[in-house]
Amino acid sequence: MLIRILILLILSPCATNAQHSKGMLSIGFHHYIADELLKLDSALYKNEFGQPFSISNFKYYISNIELINEDGQTIHSKDYFLINEDEPNSKEIILSSIPEGKYSSIRFMIGVDSLHNCSGAQSGALDPMNAMFWTWNTGYIFMKLEGKSSVSVATGKMIEYHIGGYKEPSNCIRTVALKLDSLITITSKQTSNIRIKVNVSEVLKTPTTIDFSKLPTVNDSKNATLIADNYMDMFSIQK
Repeated sequence: MLIRILILLILSPCATNAQHSKGMLSIGFHHYIADELLKLDSALYKNEFGQPFSISNFKYYISNIELINEDGQTIHSKDYFLINEDEPNSKEIILSSIPEGKYSSIRFMIGVDSLHNCSGAQSGALDPMNAMFWTWNTGYIFMKLEGKSSVSVATGKMIEYHIGGYKEPSNCIRTVALKLDSLITITSKQTSNIRIKVNVSEVLKTPTTIDFSKLPTVNDSKNATLIADNYMDMFSIQK
């Protein structure tokens, strides 16, 4: 009996450590126009109507990231991340303290939830200095796309889509669910990786194709949900 107790005492710490082993995950966001890497200012693209345009600014909020393991259990991160094409380091999210295991899919929210929208100006990714905050009573801009088009009827030939709002019927929060091509293994021995392709041209199409000569700017709730329905389709797993 004494020998058995000693064995249990020796094994228990090992079992506990195994159950609490954690790993790290890098999630990279790679911006494209179709299959061409996005280039700010220097490249000229065409929308579905064949209208030329360039992009000078592109950024958006990612939050409430969830990893779903092969047993259907969910690991949730409450952090907010501002992905900014003009800041390369922002396009890689590092999640730590993820339980070891195999994961089959990832979910995340585009935007800022109602609680944080109603909490006024905040810090970190939600700092107003990031130029993604309107005012205390209208909250955060979820996605910002700016550029120019020769067919735009806006001042300076601008195209400008500042999308936000969490109240119905103009709720622009969208949830993206992506199934991984194969199970990803999280282990304490190395950092695992997920690469996400972001097709920026989807902001301007599917289900609503944007005509720059008719809708060069969106800065209010009237057409915001049209753009939000478009941009929720711009994410896919990159092999």
